[in-house]
Amino acid sequence: MIRDMIRLVPDDKRHILPRYFAAVLVLGVAQGLAYSALAPLLTAVFGGDLGTAWRWTIAIAVALVAVGIARYVQAMAGMLIGSAMMRDLRLRLGRHLGSLPLGWFSDNTAGKTSRVMMASTNEVLRVFAQLLTPLITAVLVPVTVAVAMLWVDWRVSLTMVITAPVLYLVNRVGNTLFAGATEAQHDAAARANEQVIEFAQAQPVLRVFGTDASHERQLMSSLQALRTAIRRALFASVPGLAVFTIVVQLTFMLLVWVVVALASDGDLTVPTAIALITVSSRFIEPLSQAADLSSAIRRAQVAARRINALLDAETIAEPAEPLSPAGSTLRFDGVTFGYGKNNRDDDDNTAVLHSVDFEAPAGTTTAVVGPSGSGKTTLLRLAARFYVPGQGGISIGGVDLAELGTDAALKQVSLVFQDVYLFDQSVMENIRVGRPGATDDEVFAAARVARVDEIVERLPDGWDTRVGEGGAALSGGERQRVSVARALLKDAPIVLLDEATSALDPQNEAAVVAGIRELTRDKTVVVVAHRLPTIRHADQILFLDAGQVVERGSHDELIALGGRYADFWDKRSTASGWRLEATTF
Repeated sequence: MIRDMIRLVPDDKRHILPRYFAAVLVLGVAQGLAYSALAPLLTAVFGGDLGTAWRWTIAIAVALVAVGIARYVQAMAGMLIGSAMMRDLRLRLGRHLGSLPLGWFSDNTAGKTSRVMMASTNEVLRVFAQLLTPLITAVLVPVTVAVAMLWVDWRVSLTMVITAPVLYLVNRVGNTLFAGATEAQHDAAARANEQVIEFAQAQPVLRVFGTDASHERQLMSSLQALRTAIRRALFASVPGLAVFTIVVQLTFMLLVWVVVALASDGDLTVPTAIALITVSSRFIEPLSQAADLSSAIRRAQVAARRINALLDAETIAEPAEPLSPAGSTLRFDGVTFGYGKNNRDDDDNTAVLHSVDFEAPAGTTTAVVGPSGSGKTTLLRLAARFYVPGQGGISIGGVDLAELGTDAALKQVSLVFQDVYLFDQSVMENIRVGRPGATDDEVFAAARVARVDEIVERLPDGWDTRVGEGGAALSGGERQRVSVARALLKDAPIVLLDEATSALDPQNEAAVVAGIRELTRDKTVVVVAHRLPTIRHADQILFLDAGQVVERGSHDELIALGGRYADFWDKRSTASGWRLEATTF
């Protein structure tokens, strides 16, 4: 547990740890020595040796002063570490999440991640301030007392030493049972969180299709599973705590029995026996305190493991000295990629893209077409370095993305994808996401080109209107306009488009198309194309099928070839002219 906790301490407060642990060490040993000194003190008092009694009284007073100083130093150091963890830990987790490949999020739900970010961090924040000191002193005090008892009576000391492994094993078994139940409780809570989020976000779909009641039952089922997991965690903690408490009390009874037996045989004087019984109670006291804190300590232990597991998730490797691209030519060289472990897969049997080679020269438009599931969107995400290819390389301006770095790579590209996410902030703030340092005039200029100003005119608070979670206050077409405005504001040399105009109404489509036309002017464009005019006017067309580029060329060249693209064009042209006709029965 201690090792897991130390990993969570911010770097700028690591230098406090030696002081903290030294104070705890002094605290535990000084307490143990103070308790141990009671035996000779009481023996001297009951024996009428006041001179010796005064000497032991002074020794105890010195030990108690050391205890007071150590407790103050420990408390201040623990408070500094705890407050630093409170300030740093969630920020550190947030930064780490931002550096993870997108594939990580497909295997880890929002409910599980939010559980770690909130509940787990709350569990560990009080460890250095409140939990760790009692845990360490629960070991140090009995060990110090047991060793010190060698100078009083070796048989009592031996009894203390023999009982220590038994206490450790009982506590270890209880910890194991409770840790397993706590893990199950964490997983159940994460699933319940996910169900609540999904149930709230999917209300329009659930009500339209009449499945609201069914999903409500699923939500209730997950909440019931959480209640069951909580009960199991409680039931798992009670036996371990009860058994440990009983063993602690049995240990005290055994020590008392040993002392009484020795006194009955005349091996100990009555004053010494009374003193040893008193010391035995001090030997047991920190163990009882640790038992009272055991549930909190075990939860913190599980929480620390969860947090460290998240922090250990592999991030995208970044170069030590990022290079600068020479131009905006985008090139794929033998790129193979699959959604396997660590978001990459070199196995050609499971890869989504297979040995993809192409070059998008600066200032040209490359259209990517093909059937659903052929890897078109994956290709765009790789170009934006959302993922790292398993084989091959991707370069911008002659510099591999691995040498360019994620931040530098993202500065080179603007993205307009089909799925647009808006934050629960104002329209103005959502557009400014494209370039946080932009002035208001620059934001307004980008918004006018994307015709977002038309949307703002009808909003109650104009530019300051909050758009709701995910942009719920706006239509799909209006969200796309904001997305285009973001990309315009960023003004990157490479534009990646997962064209999203086919499902828009004519008014929004016209606005988005006008914005995209301005966005792509004099830029390197790679577009997953659905609209026929976009395909026809592209400088080059890649026909992607089963993750491979099976045809490439201009529109006229591919039509003349009479292959897969020509068949695709013919079907798209035919489908574009469909209409509904009345049927009489």
